[in-house]
Amino acid sequence: MTAYRSIEGKYTGAPFHMVGDGFRVSNFFPGGNDFGERFSPFLLLDYNAPHYFPPTVAQRGVGAHPHRGFETVTIAYEGSVEHNDSYGNHGIIGPGDVQWMTAGSGLLHKEYQEKEFARQGGLFHMIQLWVNLPRASKMHPPQYQELTAAAMGRVQLPDDSGSVRIIAGEYEGVRGPARTFTPIHLFDITLKAGGKARFEMPDNFNTGAIVLRGSAKVNGTETAGAGEFILFDNVAGQIEIEGQTDDTLVFVLSGEPLGEPVFQHGPFVMNSREELIQAFTDFQAGKMGNPNF
Repeated sequence: MTAYRSIEGKYTGAPFHMVGDGFRVSNFFPGGNDFGERFSPFLLLDYNAPHYFPPTVAQRGVGAHPHRGFETVTIAYEGSVEHNDSYGNHGIIGPGDVQWMTAGSGLLHKEYQEKEFARQGGLFHMIQLWVNLPRASKMHPPQYQELTAAAMGRVQLPDDSGSVRIIAGEYEGVRGPARTFTPIHLFDITLKAGGKARFEMPDNFNTGAIVLRGSAKVNGTETAGAGEFILFDNVAGQIEIEGQTDDTLVFVLSGEPLGEPVFQHGPFVMNSREELIQAFTDFQAGKMGNPNF
C-alpha cells in the first residue's frame, strides 16, 4: 500500500486586487494565509488567474521599484510580460516562459504587459513567486535568467495521460533549467482525466500545489479545483496528483527551508533589522540604480 505524504490543509487566496494597473492577483501567502511564515524559502505567491484585459495603447504594469535579498520568479501561462532593470537586463516572456530575477544586493526593476499584447488585449494568466536568498547570498550581485518554454525539462506520463514540465529541480531524473541558490523544485503538471503524476520530496522540504485549471484529486482523497492550494505536512511519503478533468493544470513548489531569521519591510528581505535599515539607506542614496533606466 502506498504511503502518502499527509495533507495539512486546503486554502484559497486573498481577494483579488490590482498590482499597478497590469496585474490582477490573489495573494496566497504570506497575506492570504497564515502558513506563509513556515513555507521557507518561498516568501510570497501572487496568482493572476486568467483575466481579460481590453486593448490599450497605454503601458500597463508596475514602474521602477527596488528589491534586495531575494528573487522574483514570474511564470507566464497566457499573455506577455516585459522586464527591465537598472543592471541593464531586459526580456520579454510569453506563454510557457519564466523570468527569474535575483535581486541580491539590490536593484530597481519594472514589469509591464508587453506592448503588442497590451495593444491587442487578451487573457492574462501568471504566477509570481518571491524566493528568499540564504544569508550567504543576500548580497550576491543581481542577475537575470530568461527561461524559455523550449528550454524546460519535460517528462511524458504513461499512456499519453499528461506531462510534467520542470522549471527548477528534478523530476524522474530530468532537470529544469533554472539555477537556484538552494534546493528548489518547481513543476507544472498537465493531466487528462484519470492521468496521474507521482513523486516524492525530502520530508523536510516545504511542499505545496496550486490548481491552475480544471480539477485534481490529491493522494486519492482530497479534491481541489482551480484556485485552491494544497499544503503538505513535513513528513515522509509519496504525493499523487490525478486529473479529474481533461485540462487539469497543477503547479507544484517545494524547497529546503533556510532556517534563518527573516526581517522584511516591503521590497527588502534581510536577516536583521540593521540590514533592513542599511537597505533603505542604500536605496535612498541611489546605490541600487538610477530610476530613469
